[in-house]
Amino acid sequence: MPRNPWKTISSRTAYKNAWIRVREDEVIRPDGGPGIYGVIEVRPSIGVVALNESDEIVLVGQWRYTVNRYSWEIPRGGSHPGETDLLEVARRELAEEAGVLAEHWQEIGRVDNANGVNEDSQTFYLATGLSETKAHPDPEEEITVEWRPFAEAVEMVMDGRITEVDSVAAILKVAYMRMAGK
Repeated sequence: MPRNPWKTISSRTAYKNAWIRVREDEVIRPDGGPGIYGVIEVRPSIGVVALNESDEIVLVGQWRYTVNRYSWEIPRGGSHPGETDLLEVARRELAEEAGVLAEHWQEIGRVDNANGVNEDSQTFYLATGLSETKAHPDPEEEITVEWRPFAEAVEMVMDGRITEVDSVAAILKVAYMRMAGK
């Protein structure tokens, strides 16, 4: 197992709000020199690939302030303070964002999201046996919900219509699982 070449000397909170905390660490770099490292801390998050009986995936679209453009994504979201059951987070986010409930859930993996700057780890779920409920997005969300054939979602990833990294990873993971017969 490789050793950690970084040494943390001190840590301070540079910024904090309800969703993130930015930590600045004084460090000794792998080359032995002094440095600083900024880390964005976020609570664990989830992403859901929800497929109906017609092999359609639910996609949510919204304007993303950070990149100043519209984004098609799978339903995703972060845990609340103290939440540790990520499956419950996935159930909540799918209902809130897409107005969808699922009878069957399968954890399909996890990714580190931009691990050079933040510690976000997102767990993916495959949801099937779907039914409708009333969506109730958060106040800062204005979401459009669309059902697309799963094959079209894969095309959207490949041609750049879906660019959000967690959505790309989850959709391609499910596509691979199908190809490999898993």
